[in-house]
Amino acid sequence: MAPLKKYSAGSVSSAIWENEGTTADGRKVGVLRATVERRYKDKDGTWKSSGSFSRNEIPLAVYCLLRAFAAMVEEKDGEEVE
Repeated sequence: MAPLKKYSAGSVSSAIWENEGTTADGRKVGVLRATVERRYKDKDGTWKSSGSFSRNEIPLAVYCLLRAFAAMVEEKDGEEVE
């Protein structure tokens, strides 16, 4: 499954995913979730992902997550459940 949207800044990216949730009254609704990751190559040249960020990567993660948050707020058609 592909993300609905993806935002990148350098080696950091965030993505918006839609999962299915159920409300208290049993209705099925789409629930938007965001992920954030840093991509890098290991010593063998294989691409890997990480959820840890250096001091200089934290602003990039914040930027990507803020863009994802703004898109999620604009998409707010359905009701989200926790």
